[in-house]
Amino acid sequence: MMKIKTPKKGRVKRELDKRAPKLVETGKKTLILQGTKTSGTLNCVLSEIYHLKKGGAVRFTRKNDNIRPFESGGETSLEFFSLKTDCSIFVYGSHSKKRPNNLVIGRMYDHHVYDLVEVGVENFKSIESFTYDKKIAPRVGSKPFIAFIGEGFENVDELKHLKEVLLDLLRGEVVENINLAGLDHAYVCTAISSNKVYLTHCALRLKKSGTVVPRMELVEVGPSMDLVVRRHRLPNEGLRKEAMKTAKDQPKKKVKNVSSDAIQGTIGKIYIPDQKVGEMALPNKAKGVKRERREAKNKEANEHASKKQKEESE
Repeated sequence: MMKIKTPKKGRVKRELDKRAPKLVETGKKTLILQGTKTSGTLNCVLSEIYHLKKGGAVRFTRKNDNIRPFESGGETSLEFFSLKTDCSIFVYGSHSKKRPNNLVIGRMYDHHVYDLVEVGVENFKSIESFTYDKKIAPRVGSKPFIAFIGEGFENVDELKHLKEVLLDLLRGEVVENINLAGLDHAYVCTAISSNKVYLTHCALRLKKSGTVVPRMELVEVGPSMDLVVRRHRLPNEGLRKEAMKTAKDQPKKKVKNVSSDAIQGTIGKIYIPDQKVGEMALPNKAKGVKRERREAKNKEANEHASKKQKEESE
């Protein structure tokens, strides 16, 4: 029988609570690593992705010779690194004669490989190759726009899968509300053909339009590259169903004496017991009581004086 160890220190317990499954998941961390052989272009691509994901990514610069995501048994090290760093998305770069400048983007479920997309990088341009006003440079950690242009993202299975993976990779933390003034950059993905996508990173420049809504201009700030889809692997149906499970909405506890109306909104009833004001004991220092006593005293004095006058007249 296996012995289950429970954390004794509060710091360890808090760290385990952060990694535990949540009803509403926070932003996904990205693991960036490389194989035994890489090219200068691929190293630059991995560095640029790490720069764009700064604050939400972990970069391993050591070479890994036993990682082969598409082969059985080749994902063991990936799953170990995912568990160690608590990352649910990984980007793996390798270079060979058969597959030059190769990137494998994958998602993890319960620290096991969920799905994979393999792309080749072509026509890469780094951030340094773009000239622009540094005042409009995107801030680290800001929420981006993500635009997918082309019918291929709706019709071609490979591009549909690539779209899902790129969304998870680039969108950052999921939020309910967003400040439009904080939106300062956008990722634009254009489907050129059935297996090729042009990805570019742009900054947003706000200009006067004569109305309340400003006019937006896109300024390329890099990086930009062509992604050629080579291989992809979808999750099996059982794993997909398990990963897509959501917690059942718990029925709201009924609040007594509160009802909702489409016009008046929330209506509440307040029950107040009989106050019995007539039986309430008033304090002696009350102004009303003093006045009543004074009036009663004056009345008695007047009655006594009138009675005395009558007796004297008789």
